Amino acid sequence: MVYADVIVDISHEKLDRSFQYLVPEELEEEIRVGMVAAVPFGQGNRERKGYIIGISGEPKYDREKMKSLLRLCSGEETTEAKLVALAAWMKERYGSTMVQALKTVLPVREKVAPREKRRLYLNVDREQAEALAENLESGRCRARARLVRALLEESPLDYTKASRELGTTANVLKPLLEQGAVRLEQDEVYRTPLDGAGIPREKAALLSPAQREALEEIQKEWNNPSPRPVLLHGITGSGKTQVYMKLISQVMEAGRQVIVLIPEIALTYQTVRRFYGWFGDKVSVLNSRMSQGERYDQFRRAKKGEIQIIVGPRSALFTPFSRLGLIIVDEEHERTYKSETSPRYQAGETAVRRAQAEGAYVVFGSATPSLEAYTKAVKGEYALVKLEERYQDRPLPEVSVVDMRAELRTGNRSILSRELQNAIKKRLEHGEQTMLFLNRRGYAGFVSCRSCGQVLKCPHCDVSLSEHSNGRMICHYCGYERPAVKTCPSCGSPYIGGFKAGTQQIEQVLRKVFPEAGILRMDYDTTRTKGSYEQILSSFAAHRADILVGTQMIVKGHDFPDVTLVGVIAADLSLNAADFRCGERTFQLLTQAVGRSGRGKKRGEAVIQTYHPEHYSIQAAAEQDYERFYQEEMGYRSLLDYPPAAYMLTVLASGGDEELLEKGIDFIRKFAERIGSGGRLHMIGPASPPVGKVNDVYRRVLYLKHEDIGTLIKIKNKIEEYVEINSGFRKLYIQYDLE
Repeated sequence: MVYADVIVDISHEKLDRSFQYLVPEELEEEIRVGMVAAVPFGQGNRERKGYIIGISGEPKYDREKMKSLLRLCSGEETTEAKLVALAAWMKERYGSTMVQALKTVLPVREKVAPREKRRLYLNVDREQAEALAENLESGRCRARARLVRALLEESPLDYTKASRELGTTANVLKPLLEQGAVRLEQDEVYRTPLDGAGIPREKAALLSPAQREALEEIQKEWNNPSPRPVLLHGITGSGKTQVYMKLISQVMEAGRQVIVLIPEIALTYQTVRRFYGWFGDKVSVLNSRMSQGERYDQFRRAKKGEIQIIVGPRSALFTPFSRLGLIIVDEEHERTYKSETSPRYQAGETAVRRAQAEGAYVVFGSATPSLEAYTKAVKGEYALVKLEERYQDRPLPEVSVVDMRAELRTGNRSILSRELQNAIKKRLEHGEQTMLFLNRRGYAGFVSCRSCGQVLKCPHCDVSLSEHSNGRMICHYCGYERPAVKTCPSCGSPYIGGFKAGTQQIEQVLRKVFPEAGILRMDYDTTRTKGSYEQILSSFAAHRADILVGTQMIVKGHDFPDVTLVGVIAADLSLNAADFRCGERTFQLLTQAVGRSGRGKKRGEAVIQTYHPEHYSIQAAAEQDYERFYQEEMGYRSLLDYPPAAYMLTVLASGGDEELLEKGIDFIRKFAERIGSGGRLHMIGPASPPVGKVNDVYRRVLYLKHEDIGTLIKIKNKIEEYVEINSGFRKLYIQYDLE
């Protein structure tokens, strides 16, 4: 026998449980997860529609009391049904409950009251209206008379204006409506976060020969019977966006819809302006800074087919388009495409899965592709298309790497090197702009020597040790500990410790050194409010500031033609993170930063300040040499079985009882060891993550590495079953992260 788990009418029911139904024998071959089914529901067995979220051969309840499916609504494969099937895949792939997966793919569940625009019309001829106004005035009904006089001058009249300026209330209006002198009409108005009034329309730009060649390669792949996802590897400033535009036009001409994913809300401002300039009101935007009403309205517009392009960060992937034709993942290498809550899905992988189910294309774009994406391209899973020259033959910036150890030896203890100070001064004299960025967020824990550049690393995991307030240095992969040091174990220098500066301190230094300069700062503190991103970026674009200081958000995808200098304050902050990807992130970040300079007619310059000028990721970034970086980094990944050389499953456990947590994660480790024996399973931990306790909740992590992803998924499923049937885990929260 076959049994189906059904969630009944998602749009109205709470997503807290499913119901199991018996599948009639004649439907067993046809039934699939995601299909719409008619089922008997409730005491009266009223027919309702539901979504199949699971199929199994085991009954969860007494079979005698179980109801049967009535039929499959095969002609009613709705957008929601497709998203439910995607949620089922995410649950299996990444590990979560079905409820968590459904809440992710159906993010706007509660209906929001519509916004309506009401207008008042004069419903009689002018002569009758004049007579009515005189009668009302003589009868001292002054408020009604004012309204009739106003309608004689302006009909229709906005209801809000009438209420505010004329004092029109419901009691004033009611008699006029009842006698037919005035007519009230109301229309629903969508809440839209995008004001296109000030955005000039653009004509389609002419593609360069290199761009045309790239476009033709992608179109050739799309003409294959089973087109692969395309990785568009284009150097910074090569014009990937213009290629996107042509591809979008092609898909829209075929009557299909497009999702454009961007890694951060900070990129929305310029990206949306460019897309709106080309495609007009067919474009809309989705992001977490929007109100619930705005998000709800954009989803409704998408579902009705009133918009054809949606631009937004990770969650925009689940826009309910019914004729999805293309998903573009811009800056695909960014880690913000990875969810930090269950299910911990990777947007790129999930985009490929959704596209396969809906017959859509996928294009990934980046100047610095993730090792995972590039490895798939090398293996032939993705089609690789390259753009190896800048648009209009503009040269790449001149890059200089400044050794901050030498600066210290010559007596300069400032955050700014002499070379960077001179470069900024030169830009100010020529009326050009500068961007300075600090990769500060989340990387303050490592310890390094400012004299020789030595960083204290774990002897077992090749990641930096993190300094804790208890005087210990800890590896957050395997748990290795050692006492904190006062002098450098390599050269004996006392200049050893963590990096203390932030964007605010850099801004203060700049104001002191360059008092005449206009300075803007863009970081978490200055972008908390709605519209703050747009305000800062538009001010800088309008040249109302000479220098923009910020964190990573300022060097991702922005295009400011007057910026001819980019300064990296401390490349080592990302280079020495307690993360096996720190070399990759440093290369990507520096390459992207360098690429912000010289995007206009003038050649750009970049200054990279570092205590490790000889490091391969910094050297490769300075030379803009992705292939060199990829080969060297993959060598290290292969030695240590880190992705993409192998797959890695992270088990994250948390709970309020530290002793119970330690015992629980140790049981999971032993269980995984037992079920994974006989294979090439490599385990690290359990250990404390970088932040081991939040709000009195303790955390522990366990890493499992294997060359076969299917093996790790099976181990994850077995651990989920093990945790489910053992009551000791009920006070612990277990999450999974597969990469």
